[in-house]
Amino acid sequence: MTQAKGKLYLIPSTLGDGTAPLEVLPISVKEIITDTKYFIVENEKSFRRFVKAICPNKKQASLHIKTLNKFTNALELQNYLDPCQEGHNIGIVSEAGCPVIADPGSAVVELAHQKNIRVVPMVGPSSIILSLMASGFNGQNFAFNGYLPIDKTERKSFIKKLEKLSLNLSQTQIFIETPYRNDKLLADILQALKPSTHLCVACDISLPTEFIQTKTAAEWKQTKVDLHKRPTIFLLQA
Repeated sequence: MTQAKGKLYLIPSTLGDGTAPLEVLPISVKEIITDTKYFIVENEKSFRRFVKAICPNKKQASLHIKTLNKFTNALELQNYLDPCQEGHNIGIVSEAGCPVIADPGSAVVELAHQKNIRVVPMVGPSSIILSLMASGFNGQNFAFNGYLPIDKTERKSFIKKLEKLSLNLSQTQIFIETPYRNDKLLADILQALKPSTHLCVACDISLPTEFIQTKTAAEWKQTKVDLHKRPTIFLLQA
């Protein structure tokens, strides 16, 4: 008799340490983590902290952890789903709320489909979707652009391109930045946008320090906000 394969669970996490996990995650997340011992994570230290917060009675020594980040070897990745082939479930846990969305993981999910392993996405907070919900912008037509160019000239040119796309397509444009560069990005955005273009800044989503505001570029130039090292989503609509 052929042994049944395990499943690959895409497990959401919180968007920061300031909120108790079960305030923003369904109880099913706790149940899956409780019953699973194989995990693929971006950062082992923060994952162990998350497990301790949501399942304090789970023994850390029982966890079998593989890391998945920009340093992961593509050949090594091929073996990450071996436990599923042996009948064990595996969980992917993201640093960014929802696995794969603006986060590593798609290569493992693709591999799971190739190996006929069932992929189970779980409900949880996505900072991208939550910011779009709160922005007041077009939720029928939107694009997530990830990180903008680092070079200042290229970045301003790209922002203008996004503004034009937003105007021509009536499309919300969404992007992010490494938290320590948020303030510089905001300054570049305000220099590049037309005064009437609307910008939403969504920061520390779901945390006690949450800040979400939509203003025109002209209004933002009169507003002081500190985004340094705070996870932030930027959205614009021309």
